This record gives sequence, C-alpha cells and structure tokens, in this order.
Amino acid sequence: MSDSLVIIPTYNEKENIEKIIRKVFSLDFFFEILIIDDGSPDGTAEIVIQLQQEYPALHLEQRAEKLGLGTAYIHGFKWALERSQYQYIFEMDADFSHNPDDLIRLRTECFSGADIAIGSRYVKGVNVVNWPMSRVLMSYFASMYVRIITGITIQDATAGFKCYRRTVLSTIPMDKIRFVGYAFQIEMKFTAINYGFKVVEVPIIFTDRTEGTSKMSTRIFREAFLGVIQMTISSWFRKYDRPGTD
Repeated sequence: MSDSLVIIPTYNEKENIEKIIRKVFSLDFFFEILIIDDGSPDGTAEIVIQLQQEYPALHLEQRAEKLGLGTAYIHGFKWALERSQYQYIFEMDADFSHNPDDLIRLRTECFSGADIAIGSRYVKGVNVVNWPMSRVLMSYFASMYVRIITGITIQDATAGFKCYRRTVLSTIPMDKIRFVGYAFQIEMKFTAINYGFKVVEVPIIFTDRTEGTSKMSTRIFREAFLGVIQMTISSWFRKYDRPGTD
C-alpha cells in the first residue's frame, strides 16, 4: 500500500496504456495508479483489466462516455479522498508527454513542504519537444495571459502534471469547479492559490506524444480564454475560507 496515487485519465490510449503503467510500477518509489477511462472504444479499459491481474495496486474506474478531462480528475480526486492512505495525489497524462521519472521529483517537493508541485515547461525557458512552433507559442502566451488576468505568478498556468498534498483536495470544494476542459488546470491552480496554498514549479521537459491522437483543439483554448475572465470576476465575490491544515 502506498501513500501516493497517480491518476491517469484515458480515452483511446491503447498504444500507450500498458507501457505507461509498467513504467510507473518500475520506478524506485512505489506509486499506486488509478485509471479513469471514459468508455474508450479502442479497448483501453480491457488492457487495464488484464494488467490488474499482475498489479494489485492498479485501479480502474470506468465511465460510460467521454465527459471531459476536468470531471475525470474530479472523479479521481473524490475516489482518492475516500481512501485515507493517499497523502500525495498526482495528475499525469497517459501518452508519455509527462515523464514518469519526474513523479518522484514532484513528490519530493510536496514532501518537503509544498502543497502543490507543478511539472513546469516554462519555469526555466521553454522546455517542449516535438511541438510545432504555433502550439508552443499558443501555450506559452496562454500562461502569460493567465498571469495578466488573474495576477498569479505561475509560469506554466496550463500545466497538467501535478502533485497535490491531500489537504489541498480536501479543502477545495470540487462541486464548485466549473471547467471541464483545458481551463480546468488553470482553475485548480487559481483556486488553490486563493486558499493560500504553497505552489512550486519543478522544471520538466515536455515531450509531445509519439503514439495515439492528441485531444487538444482550438475549442478547448477558446474555453480557457473566456473562462479565465469569468473565473477571475467570480472570485471577487467569493470567500476562500480555509479550515485548519493537516
């Protein structure tokens, strides 16, 4: 039994899922894994079910349809909070754009006092591999835009590779998280900072997927663009009363 749970949402990830699971379980530190599969028609969940016979610390939650990244993570957060052993809860993609070796570095930051550790592409220059320049610029300036509108200082506001201490997720009211797409990542960071949690950025190298299909779209970026303004205005009328910490 581990105190650390890695949540990996999946939709049509049959090319990557077995490799990412085996990689995480091969690390020097023992992490448990929770796969949230949104009814992948390509058989992703069936591969996970087969691997559960080999790995008792591999967990699977199946949802009937694709309901959005944010709702998948919130489902996973609630699942983790129902089990008291998990003190460090991670977000990670299935496609190796996030290097599983960096899980240990993120956990070390939280173990050492951070409330959230972010795997950051931009805290030390631009560390992105295999992205077209148009997408690099879109992502980089999206984070700049978030900093300007919200006032937060995080360099990689849209990052999706994170470690949370349990107290962060037990404090944030998940039912009030509004966004389900790309903006979800921004909203979680913004909300945590407003609650007074300590957020640190850990430099990583982000490598675009080599197998499977990207889920990113211009619609998701549009949601984030408008959502940041709405989120910021709403925060002016909201109290962030934080109970005692762990």
